[in-house]
Amino acid sequence: MAHWPPRLPPEGAPAVPIARKLRHAVRRTLGPRVDLSHPARSPLGSSVVNCVLYEDGVRHPAACPAREALHRVRRSGRGFVWLGLHEPSTDEFAGIAELFGLHPLAVEDAVTAHQRPKVERYEEMLFAVFKPCGYVEHEQLTATSEVVETGEIMVFTGTDFVITVRHGRHGSLGPLREALEADPDQLAKGPAAVLHAIADQVVDNYLLVAEAVQHDIDVVETAVFSAEAGRGDAGRIYQLKRELLEFKRAVAPLSRPLEHLATRPLAPAGPEFQPYFRDVAEHLARTTEQITSCDALLDSVLQAHLAQVTVAQNEDMRKITAWAAIIAVPTMVCGVYGMNFEHMPELRWTYGYPFVLGLMATACFVIHRGFRRNGWL
Repeated sequence: MAHWPPRLPPEGAPAVPIARKLRHAVRRTLGPRVDLSHPARSPLGSSVVNCVLYEDGVRHPAACPAREALHRVRRSGRGFVWLGLHEPSTDEFAGIAELFGLHPLAVEDAVTAHQRPKVERYEEMLFAVFKPCGYVEHEQLTATSEVVETGEIMVFTGTDFVITVRHGRHGSLGPLREALEADPDQLAKGPAAVLHAIADQVVDNYLLVAEAVQHDIDVVETAVFSAEAGRGDAGRIYQLKRELLEFKRAVAPLSRPLEHLATRPLAPAGPEFQPYFRDVAEHLARTTEQITSCDALLDSVLQAHLAQVTVAQNEDMRKITAWAAIIAVPTMVCGVYGMNFEHMPELRWTYGYPFVLGLMATACFVIHRGFRRNGWL
């Protein structure tokens, strides 16, 4: 459990852990609210999370089934229906697809999930796929730590309806719905306003995740160049690269769809929404650039770590070689006197044994001193 205020580290300890705890505390305080008012699935087990009718940007107070809400909107010609689903099955979604006239290909993508981010146009309807990302908090990064989690949001946008289909735990739209309802003027602009708000929220979360991943990279970089750097840092670097690759797969494919929304009037997102989507595209470009720089930095950190490992191995080999050279001298002398020839020098001399021992010790000392001077020991 995290403590507040955080405990200070001992004197002389690195400041990274305390800084990390502060970042985590701030992120938990200022991060997205937990969606308590809009559960993932209804108590009855249905995939329908919410179905709301909006007229002139104001939420209709009475609960209204999807069929009734759609008929009411089309009779009056005002407002739109926002239907939220979470991981619907094929049977659950079949009736909804028929009611709203959704294209079969888009319906198949929405049910099966695991799609690349994209925006496709089917006559007067847009089908968009977003991959929201979340940062996984961890006290210490390891070679198996999960850093980035992803989900999926599919958005069907028509002239008088918005259908959102969520897969996974990330990308809750409850707080977003509440924020839009607090701004009736924006919500009165129709389903395109909801599509823009979802895209904006997803991309803004990308920026937060990129910042958190950048901090993890800074921690690894500091550890690699510290005096206590270990050879196990390679596992952490590779894990970060894998997580960064997953993050990149969610972010990079979204560039072209947002560019289309920002430059082309795609019904029902008319020309008045192009500046909004252009702003989202700029934020996405910032995230893409940050991911590219993080990837390049990780490559540099990995290369530096491998170079340090190589240098450490060379130093080990030099020490082993130096000690082998020192031990070779007494080994050679003992080998000569162990050949059991009858006529050997100094065999019958009283001081021959201590003389040979002293000679070996002197030779080893001289060689050891020479290696110390040259930096091998």
